[in-house]
Amino acid sequence: MQKELQLTVSPKVASDEALIKKEVAYKLGVPFERVNHVRQVRRSIDARKKNIKVNMLVEVYLDNEEPESNIPELNYPNVANGKPVVVVGSGPAGMFAALRLIELGYKPIVLERGKDVQTRRKDLKKINQDHIVNPESNYCFGEGGAGTYSDGKLYTRSKKRGNINRILDILIAHGAIEDIKVNSQPHIGTNKLPHIVKAIRESIINAGGEYLFDQKVNDFIIDGDKVKGVKTTNGDTFLGEGVILATGHSARDIYETLHANNILLESKSFAMGVRIEHPQKLIDSIQYHCDLRGPHLPAAAYKLVSQSNNRGVYSFCMCPGGFIVPSATSPDEVVVNGMSPSTRSNDYANSGMVVSIEPQDLIEYQKFGPLAGMYYQKTLEQMAFIAGGKTQAAPAQKMMDFVNGKLSNGLNGTSYIPGLNSAPLHDLLPDIIGKQLQNGFRDFGKKMKGFLTNEAQILGVESRTSSPVRIPREKETLEHPQIKGLFPAGEGAGYAGGIISAAIDGERCAEAFVKLYS
Repeated sequence: MQKELQLTVSPKVASDEALIKKEVAYKLGVPFERVNHVRQVRRSIDARKKNIKVNMLVEVYLDNEEPESNIPELNYPNVANGKPVVVVGSGPAGMFAALRLIELGYKPIVLERGKDVQTRRKDLKKINQDHIVNPESNYCFGEGGAGTYSDGKLYTRSKKRGNINRILDILIAHGAIEDIKVNSQPHIGTNKLPHIVKAIRESIINAGGEYLFDQKVNDFIIDGDKVKGVKTTNGDTFLGEGVILATGHSARDIYETLHANNILLESKSFAMGVRIEHPQKLIDSIQYHCDLRGPHLPAAAYKLVSQSNNRGVYSFCMCPGGFIVPSATSPDEVVVNGMSPSTRSNDYANSGMVVSIEPQDLIEYQKFGPLAGMYYQKTLEQMAFIAGGKTQAAPAQKMMDFVNGKLSNGLNGTSYIPGLNSAPLHDLLPDIIGKQLQNGFRDFGKKMKGFLTNEAQILGVESRTSSPVRIPREKETLEHPQIKGLFPAGEGAGYAGGIISAAIDGERCAEAFVKLYS
């Protein structure tokens, strides 16, 4: 008979199946030989004290009992002759909207402005090595969206968004490891995500859906108050029963197109700042209370929050054992982001360090209406481009020097391939960001002894944490209040923040479309 058991063990025991079985046998008071299989259900690390423990929930199968496979079988119907729905964007929201439409009997036509994952790699190499930014194929645009070449973090702050396990099951069925349902803060890794994204594309095509690259949407076909389809820069027209708009928060041209057509948009709060990089060994020593992390512990992470003048300052997208990448979508800007491979084995830890910004803060940009935040972002990205030497090199400053308002004479090693240029970010960043970061860093140094140090350095700018624009939709129907058949989805629409929440939102929009128009 299957049993569930709570275990608290050392990291060494948690990393060895035989030792876990031995612990289970001891707990149950049965011979070791009777423990046929132990399946982990949940796992988290408790590093609050020097004696680090791993908490585990396991399923135990004794004698001849065998667990059923955890890998779900996906049997999508053939929708080649189904009614078409246009899905703009192939990020998590777009991909999962397409899969859900197939389940519900509709034919998705997925339009991606960028390239497939393999071809996209060549453009990423050009950014890193030659400082050449392709506006249509980069770390933000291309198959799978910004999530493809990211850490692949799979947790969301909100448990009310929808069925998280369903999203994880679909990812596992397309090649993700089963551990993403076990770890308290799961991730896939930038080295594995491209294979999963490709497998999802193949599922969509094999079920009769369409998946087209180099198709940048530049206009909407609207008849009265109903959207009938879209047009692309190639001169192609795609018609459908509805349009799910899942373009991500960096597709600024979509916001401009909507605004030019007097389609309702709204300003929303967002966050901007820098990316900070420490030696991973330093973060390990702080978090694990040791000089050297042992072989059975993962690279340590952190999460920091502070308040400065009633404004939130916090870490964002923390990447243990990761690297910083250039995420600009235009040749005249510098944007930094972070990611990790599945092993999280790089020598550096990095994290976004950002400050919350409200629409009312941007008085000088009010002339841009609901696009004020977008133009504010772009202004700082262009500043970073100039401060970096008008290449993809990032302006950088040692952490203590930044706090003390001092230009750094020499910089530390970095994972950022395009290189660094010493710059006075304490002067270049607006006070609304720079002063708050200085205060936040001082506070973080008190919360994590050793965190505030010149062994760390900051790179500018981290500007794409979330969309400063929301494409409104009705609360119940998820349809745009002005344009029938238009369903804004995911991060770009302002309703998600990360892979899981965007995927769930994409599914919700697909379901909402079918409910209204089936």
